[in-house]
Amino acid sequence: MATDGKNAGTSPYDTYQTSLTARYCSPEMSRLFGQRSRHSQWRRLWLLLAESERELGIQTITTEALEQMKQHLEVTDQDFEVARVEEKIRRHDVMAHVHAFGAVAPAAAGIIHYGATSCFVTDNAELILMRDAMDLLLPRLAKVISNLCKLAREWKATPTLAYTHLQPAQLITVGKRAAQWAQDLVFDLESIEHARNGLLLRGAQGTTGTQASFLEIFGGDGSKCDELNALLCKKIDFPGCYDVSTQTYTRKVDLLVANAICGLGATAQKIAGDVRHLASWQEAEEPFETKQVGSSAMPFKRNPMRSERVSSLARELLSKQATTANTLAAQWMERSLDDSAVRRMDLPEIFLLADAIIGSLDNITDGMVIYPQVVSSRVQEQLPFMCAENIIMKLCAKGVSRQEAHEQIRVLSHQAAGVVKLEGKPNDLIDRIKATEFFQPIWADLDNMLRPELYIGRSVEIVDRYCGLEGVAERKIQKYRAVFEKSATTELNV
Repeated sequence: MATDGKNAGTSPYDTYQTSLTARYCSPEMSRLFGQRSRHSQWRRLWLLLAESERELGIQTITTEALEQMKQHLEVTDQDFEVARVEEKIRRHDVMAHVHAFGAVAPAAAGIIHYGATSCFVTDNAELILMRDAMDLLLPRLAKVISNLCKLAREWKATPTLAYTHLQPAQLITVGKRAAQWAQDLVFDLESIEHARNGLLLRGAQGTTGTQASFLEIFGGDGSKCDELNALLCKKIDFPGCYDVSTQTYTRKVDLLVANAICGLGATAQKIAGDVRHLASWQEAEEPFETKQVGSSAMPFKRNPMRSERVSSLARELLSKQATTANTLAAQWMERSLDDSAVRRMDLPEIFLLADAIIGSLDNITDGMVIYPQVVSSRVQEQLPFMCAENIIMKLCAKGVSRQEAHEQIRVLSHQAAGVVKLEGKPNDLIDRIKATEFFQPIWADLDNMLRPELYIGRSVEIVDRYCGLEGVAERKIQKYRAVFEKSATTELNV
């Protein structure tokens, strides 16, 4: 509640503000989906429609009208106030902005929105905003992939415990795990690229997608309807229009975009979960600033709050895919307006959430700290178990039954695990093997087998092939390098 009655209700602290724009997102993405950006895009679309109609012979659209429109393409605060008052009267946001535009471009007042339905500006603007938003996301996502490739190369030969069922399994390397993360993000990059490159314009299609109003304007000449859309696509830099529209472009398009962007949310949550586990085991840590406070009560805490934030934001992003699918499913016949309110929230938030997630991942992966001594000590705890499969293979090579060897080492392994878990003593599996006559054929090999690098398989080659300077991932992100190398690592509001 405002303390000063004179200012009550005027401070941003008096009304709800979305955390996405206030706390988590980049300024560029926040501006793109701001009201000034959106409604200025409407004005640009009205101008391009009028220009194109004039080029196709509509002489009632004057040069003066076009010039006045060009001079007022950016919506001012005063324009918003005019539109606010108009919407109170007309109960229609598009018509309110038509009148606000006409107020500053009076020579164009009678031809703004000529032949168009509201979705000419709302839908085409949304397609433009989604395209531009993906153009912001892609280089930033490429930066995160680059960070992970660098991390993978640096630690490509450092053995670490791998986990299946979240239980220790065979060894991999720290670098290979980073390569796994990078590959998932490359899949997301490719999906977003596919969605972005597949976007088309709705164009000028009329009230139910038949172009009837434009056919009337052009005196029944259907070829001019096609020329109109070709001109619009060229001016707005789209490859073409959707072949079939209703009053809107099909909401299947929103779902295709959401599938790609929300897929990033699943990847991000998986990566963040892995980092949180590694932090719990003290093998790795996200950046932690010198004066950062981990807990208000426990001064020693170094909580993985960035990864926890990613997990939280990703959970919300994943929910958007279902809502977008349900919006498509609920569109009756040629259009129902129950898509409007939810899309006003969902479409911007899909991109704002993705932007916030990518920014956080950039911060985490660019400054991630590995603790090799802890990694090594945890490997040593489990190394006797890691030898088990190789011991079986060596016994088989000497003519021993594979099944019998498996059973013998299974029994000893569980005995050794019991010593560790029940008595808190070191893993003594190797001592048990040395004391069991069945294993006598490979006793001489045992000491030489206790080297972690023997159990990482082809981890180093996998990293080199995928994350090397000439690797698969680097080739995928090369076209974005000039953009993301100019940008600093994302600084988070912590």
